Amino acid sequence: MVLIVDSGATKADWICIDKNSKVTFSTQTLGLNPHYLSSLIINERIVNNFEIYQNRNKISHLYFYGAGCGVDSSVARMKKAFEKIFTKAKFSIKEDTYAAVYSVVDDDVPSVVCILGTGSNCTYFDGEDIEQRITSLGYLLMDQASGNYFGKELLRAYYFKQMPKELADKFSRDYDLNPNVVKENIYRKDNPPGYLASFAKFLVENRSEPIVQEILNKGFQIFIDNQIFQFTNAKEIPIHFVGSIAFYLKDELKKILEKNNLNLGKVIKQPIDGLVSYHQKINK
Repeated sequence: MVLIVDSGATKADWICIDKNSKVTFSTQTLGLNPHYLSSLIINERIVNNFEIYQNRNKISHLYFYGAGCGVDSSVARMKKAFEKIFTKAKFSIKEDTYAAVYSVVDDDVPSVVCILGTGSNCTYFDGEDIEQRITSLGYLLMDQASGNYFGKELLRAYYFKQMPKELADKFSRDYDLNPNVVKENIYRKDNPPGYLASFAKFLVENRSEPIVQEILNKGFQIFIDNQIFQFTNAKEIPIHFVGSIAFYLKDELKKILEKNNLNLGKVIKQPIDGLVSYHQKINK
């Protein structure tokens, strides 16, 4: 059986297909980002899932697409964890941009493919190959327009008292904004990007507020300038998006793309279904 995994920092989707490309099971675990997690924690998150564990010896190939898998050390950490569980499997471990591309592009149509979820990224598909021009340095230095970026911007606006009082009061009712709790989650716990991205729900729910509009427009524009416009033909080809931020803020995203004379392509919440279709097609 073939196991296909798409993992962000927050969650990982797992789908298994048999030799006839029929889905045998699908499940979810917490995210498996090797930038922030040790091999031991990655191992625990997998073995604690009953369906994955009971089928571990039936897996012949594991295709893993994950945030944080763009460098050799992270790939090695993932492989170390997998080898202890899937003892009969061969592994293909790639960064999540590949999953995004495989899930949205048409066979030979050049496109820019962007990820806007817990983290963010951008790549170019020329009709055959994938080109990644910028190496992501993670949530502290990059990830513009992602869930964790917008979470940081909301926290800054709150603590710098830039929010209108009514909105600030609502924010403090919806979340525990005790500074000790915030700092504990950001600086001491396992998944700071996931924690920061949890605030994005508030941003989506209050998107009509002027300060939220300002935060959104700033974040999307920075992403366009730094990521999309690195490709000189960006205005001539579709710009596809994968991820919850793009999905729930599609209208706002479309407006700023149009302002920059860019063409919005497909927008999907998660790539796993398209990813399975891709593997079903290539396994025939």
